[in-house]
Formats: sequence, structure tokens, C-alpha cells
Amino acid sequence: MYAYTDFDRQFVLARAAQFRDQLNRHFAGDLPDEDFKALRLQNGWYVQRHAPMLRVAVPYGELNSTQLHQLAAIARQYDRGYGHFTTRQNLQYNWIPLTQAADVMDKLAAVDMHGIQTSGNCIRNITSDALAGVAADELIDPRPYGEVMRQWSTLHPEFAFLPRKFKIAVSGASEDRAAIGWHDVGLRLHKNDAGEIGFEVLVGGGMGRTPVIGSVIRKFLPWAQILCYLEAIVRVYNRYGRRDNAYKARIKILVKAEGQKYFDAVEAEFVRILTEDVGAGTQVIPQAEFNRIAASFGRPAGVAPVPGASSGSTDLAATAAHAEAPLAYRRWLQRNVHAHQVPGYRAVTLSLKRAGLPPGDATADQMDGAATLAADFSHAELRVSHDQNLLLPWVRESDLPALFEAARAGGFATPNIGLLTDMINCPGGDFCALANARSIPVAAAITERFADLDEIFDIGDIDLHISGCINSCGHHHSGHIGVLGVDKDGSEWYQVSLGGSDGSTLSGDAVAGKVIGPSFAAEEVPDVIEAVIDTYRAQRLAGERFIHTVRRVGLPPFKAAADAQRHLTAAH
Repeated sequence: MYAYTDFDRQFVLARAAQFRDQLNRHFAGDLPDEDFKALRLQNGWYVQRHAPMLRVAVPYGELNSTQLHQLAAIARQYDRGYGHFTTRQNLQYNWIPLTQAADVMDKLAAVDMHGIQTSGNCIRNITSDALAGVAADELIDPRPYGEVMRQWSTLHPEFAFLPRKFKIAVSGASEDRAAIGWHDVGLRLHKNDAGEIGFEVLVGGGMGRTPVIGSVIRKFLPWAQILCYLEAIVRVYNRYGRRDNAYKARIKILVKAEGQKYFDAVEAEFVRILTEDVGAGTQVIPQAEFNRIAASFGRPAGVAPVPGASSGSTDLAATAAHAEAPLAYRRWLQRNVHAHQVPGYRAVTLSLKRAGLPPGDATADQMDGAATLAADFSHAELRVSHDQNLLLPWVRESDLPALFEAARAGGFATPNIGLLTDMINCPGGDFCALANARSIPVAAAITERFADLDEIFDIGDIDLHISGCINSCGHHHSGHIGVLGVDKDGSEWYQVSLGGSDGSTLSGDAVAGKVIGPSFAAEEVPDVIEAVIDTYRAQRLAGERFIHTVRRVGLPPFKAAADAQRHLTAAH
């Protein structure tokens, strides 16, 4: 993973010191709330429903054991003993007093971490595939490019106060595990017919009140020009994006309204940046600088193909060597252990989805436990996944039995990855001041309803996403089943949508789900989900996954089942 230079480290330490000064001036009355707000936001500090919330950046989802131990220590000393991993590969704390904020920033800086640009109207944390650098289907490792973009975007003076927040995701595999179509800019690394590396560039994606899938603005952009092209995209948006209406300020609205006119403006700006501007072409990435950054992303010392090892795509759970293994272990191999590009190695998901804990939450003890597992089994490296789990990227196949036992002891071995209870869930109304409804109790009720592993294995692959409000932090639009909390005469109600996709091979092209009827009361949601699942099981063809059944038969059977459940509930 990327190793901070002396400059990087001094930069983060200076930023922490600057924030301490700003905080002291604020408490002294010299920096009013309205002036301090923008400064705290660009360091990751919100004021939520009950207390301040800190969002810590985990660039492209990569962190090490030392960092995770420090995150655990912060949770234990300054928060209430836990943190929440988000869909954008960040960690959030919900209970740190603002009076201790500067001390926390110093703790983060001590391990090369920060909250810079995890909030505010700026370019946010660059996200990527949690399997970057190890995926068996990877074409090009996206992490060095993500790091280049992180350095370029951090405190970029021109883009510090955009019309609205701006999110970039980058992927380099045949399978899109970064949901690039749902971002303001989505980037897919690939090679052209000449074997040259470049990006397919999508622009104008996003969720919220108006879900939009990004449009391809460039099918192939030479990799070294990516900063120039991003600069053109964001500069045109900064110039013409709406600032009079927060709901219409995202770049997706500008792209949808202007279409080809926006594309033409970006291309013209791109040409100016390359040829006409003062310092023309200076944002073109030098090969030597890219090589310096990329050198940090090599395989850890000692990782090499294991002689005689099986192919990285082999299904270990189906091999004769594991035929007599306990069922719990075989299920874990099937759901939590992933193919690897290095023969003899696997990537392993540490599930953060189990009964009694909100999806994505991890206690301080669990963070310490995960950090220890990484040190013992994965060269001290971890990843935060888009699905709000942790992942160990460098596990030897021979270590899998020992890792399974250690992960099970630590509460990380729930074999539900990709299944119904491996749901995405935002904190909702329990914490967020913007939320219309609570999402955590709904997630808990669904998890309790589908606690039988035999049942969820029979149901098979399915994405369930839950958001507490239309801001879509739980990505309900892209769920095969989406649940959205809405306000109805001051009460909490929930819309259910079906057929969404994040753009993965399993799900097909990225698309927003469609609402199947009027909203439901909280106590009705588990019954409605069960009715939808029962309809799928009755309608599916042999081996057919939920999303494909929905697309084949359409929404009416599922809507009828949900309506029937509503009437049954009302009758009782």
C-alpha cells in the first residue's frame, strides 16, 4: 500500500495543527459558527442529530493494521467504543465531543490518516474495488491511479467550494465492484487495440432524489492525461453547476440538462488545459512520478505463486480436498473466500453483518481483532469494501483453516457475503439529522427474520440496500431490493423498490430500482420482504438468481404479494 513520504506526513500534521487553531478560535468566539462550519466540514466534522460525527478517509479503501488499531483506540477513548464503515470506504464516529476533535485529528495524523475532504462541497474520498491489486479478473491495478487522483484533488484551490459534493470511483477489473456508474465520475481502466492503458470515463451519475446512471463521455483516454481531463470535467461543472438549489446542484443535473453541450464544453476545456493555459500540459502525469507512486503497490515481500497451487479461480468449497470438511467451513469458503491472481493465495472477507450489530458497525475490540488477523494472515493489510465489510487481501490458502477459526472466534465468519443478510445500511434516523426514518431497526428485524443459514443459502445472491432518507447513503436505488425511509405525516414509513443494480456482472448494467407500491409501516417491512422472497422462490427457474427472476417476470407478481401482505397485516 502507499507509503507516506516526509512531505505527505508533514502535510497531514500541518493540517491537524491548523484545525486545532481553528477550533480554539471558534471556542474563543473569534470564529463564528457560520465561518467555522465550512472549515470543520472539509476536515470531516459534521454536527448530527445527537452529537458531532467524524468521517475518516480511507483512500480507495486501503489501510494497515497499525491504522486500524489506532481507529480502535480512538473509538475506545473518545467515542462510545465503536465506529461505522460506510459504502464509500470511510469510517465514521458518531459520539466524539467537538472539544476533543483536535486531539483526535492528531491521533489520526500520527498514523498517516485524516478526515480531509470527507465532507463539504469538494472532491471526496476516491473509492475503488476492495479487491484491487489481487482480483483474479483484474486487468490493471487501479490503486496507483487512485493515489495520483487523491494527491491532485486534496486541497485543490480551484475546487474547494464546488456547487455540491463530488465523488469519483475507479475500477480496473472486468467485474465492476466499485459501482462506477453511480458516481459523479466513474473511471474504468482498460487497454485499447494497441495495448495502451487508458480510461473509459463516465460522468453525471448519482443517487438522491434523481437517480441517474453516468454517461460515457470518453471511451478511451490515455492514462497520463486523466488529471487534465478531470480538471476539465470539474472546471466546467464549477462554472455552470447550479448553486441556487441544493437538490439541483449535483453534476448529474447539469449533464442531464445540457447533454452534448456539456460534453463539448469539457472537450474544449480539456484542449485548453493541454495546449493553451498558462503551464499548459503540466497536469499530464510524468511516467517517473507514476512509477514512484506505483512502487508502493507491489506485492508484499514473500508473496509469490505457490508451486503446485490451484488456479486462483478454483472453487475451494467444491474440491475433493474439502468434501469432508465441516459444513460451516465449506459455507465460509464458498461465500467469504475469493479468487486471487496469485496461485496459492486468496482474499477473505471479514463479515461485519451479524445479528445484534448494525451493518457496517465494528466495536473497538472488533477493530483490534481485525487488525490482528491482518497482521497474522495478510501482511498487515486490510481493505474496506463498498458493501461495508473488511477484507484481507493476502491470505495463503494453507492458512485458511486457521484463519477461519480465528475469524469465527472474533465474530467475522458469518458466511453470508452476497446474500440477503449481507445488506448495505446507512445509520439513518438514529444518528443522522437529515434522515426521515430509522434504518437500523429495520435492518435488525430483517436479519432476525432471515436468521436461518439454510434459507438464505437457498435464496441465493441478492443485494438488499436500506436508506433512511432520499440522500441515498444506503444506496437503496441500486439494491435488488431497496428500502427507503420516508416521512408521512410525521411518522416513519418505508418504500420498497425492486430491480436495482450497481453494475456488476451478476446484476447487469447499473439501473435504479422501481417502487412497487405505497409505503409501508416499519413493522410491515420484514413481512413485505418475506412476501417478495416467497414470490421469487415460487417463480424462479432452476439456478435463476433473484434479480434475473424480477427482470424476467416483471414487477406485478411482487407488487401483488406486497399488497396482499399489507392487507393481511391490516386485517390483524
